[in-house]
Amino acid sequence: MWVRVLGAAAGGGFPQWNCNCPQCRAVRDGSRPCRPRTQSSVAVSADYQRWFLLNASPDLRAQIESFPALHPHRLRDSPLQAVLLTDAELDHTLGLLLLREAGRLEVHATATVHETLCTGTALLHTLNAYAHVEWRQVVPGREVSLADGLSYQAFPVPTTKRARFRTGEGEEVVGYRITNGPTGPALVYLPNAQQLTVSVRAHLEGCTCLIFDGTCWQDDELIRLGIAGKTSREMGHLPIVGAEGSLEQLAPLPIERKIYIHINNTNPILLEDAPERRIVEEHGLEVAADGLELEL
Repeated sequence: MWVRVLGAAAGGGFPQWNCNCPQCRAVRDGSRPCRPRTQSSVAVSADYQRWFLLNASPDLRAQIESFPALHPHRLRDSPLQAVLLTDAELDHTLGLLLLREAGRLEVHATATVHETLCTGTALLHTLNAYAHVEWRQVVPGREVSLADGLSYQAFPVPTTKRARFRTGEGEEVVGYRITNGPTGPALVYLPNAQQLTVSVRAHLEGCTCLIFDGTCWQDDELIRLGIAGKTSREMGHLPIVGAEGSLEQLAPLPIERKIYIHINNTNPILLEDAPERRIVEEHGLEVAADGLELEL
């Protein structure tokens, strides 16, 4: 299984256009080692020919152009086979509009996410005016075949956060466990996680690679900077450190590759010389950057 990180940042990217936090200043002026990042999205393939997209970032066009495997082979063509959505957040769905030139677009989403994109944000209503959108309903626990041996099972990710445009009832956030055959590698993609419940942890068992929510370093990160009045958990994201943070919970797990993604511009792990970055790496986790490629 091939996995390509197209974008590793949270909403707004890194640097964020209207932010002058220490990390954004550093990446702009080059005063500390760090790399710009686009908004999070991952591509998966079993043969390096046909690719499946996990979320559609607002930066999708630039991400496609930066990865030759996603370039067209014929006059009008795309190796992208389908888009699998974890939720209806704008930074995970706006990229769908950039695919409007496609004659046909296959989108996998739960019924709640689909309804939100149709009547809440009206994103799919707009997209349908340009391309034929084929919706595949994501049902947690159901095995779905993709291509070349790839299949997925979605699982619910409990959250108390309600999406701003939500219009339906049901699963609002899901993670994906993608496998290549019954004995092949398994990837778990979980960019939004408010807590690591027993049920969520069960889906991590036996996986080869976990790509997990690394939005904030600490729970009150945005409050301390005076940027927002909500904690990381209140925004639906488990912080890396602190009481029951993700680092202490994930570090002991026997998973070959454990990688943080959806990293907010305020998170100090973006700075390669930061002590927080060193702590993460000493605990056996990695910090995703655009262009990271894995062969599982």
